[in-house]
Amino acid sequence: MSKAKNTTRRGARELAFQVLYGLSFTPAESRADLRRAFVLSPHNTAMDEQDLGSEPTGFAWELVEGVWGNSAALDTAISRFSHNWRVDRMGRIELTLLRLAVFEMLYRQDVPPKVAINEALELSGQFGEDNAKNFVNGILDAAAKALESGELVPSAGQAPANS
Repeated sequence: MSKAKNTTRRGARELAFQVLYGLSFTPAESRADLRRAFVLSPHNTAMDEQDLGSEPTGFAWELVEGVWGNSAALDTAISRFSHNWRVDRMGRIELTLLRLAVFEMLYRQDVPPKVAINEALELSGQFGEDNAKNFVNGILDAAAKALESGELVPSAGQAPANS
């Protein structure tokens, strides 16, 4: 890879958020489309067009690929806790943050739920509206409690390839 890698997990989450947010406007129809969107993202300083033929790696790619591949299951989980808010009516920023955090809580054993929530709230403060933090926190807190009690579990056969 020709550019310096973003080595922090927080930076990787921010990149994953930006790629996934972009995909909310122009969805990837295939894994190849997803890879292209990731590699060519203007926020991805680790890769460039020369890297289109290679397989992306790293935490940010794992998040992007995992959220993309599990979006239906993630939306179902989010719907359980978003009282009076349908997923298709949520703001794109908030929905992207929720998907990212719920993905980490459900499918990333190396990320404690509290960390996933905190990181989503940090990104919400950076990219979202002022009142978005409370909305995101409420849904993620309910999801974390359901995960802890065993009421929320990852969908069978939906685990990401790179976790």
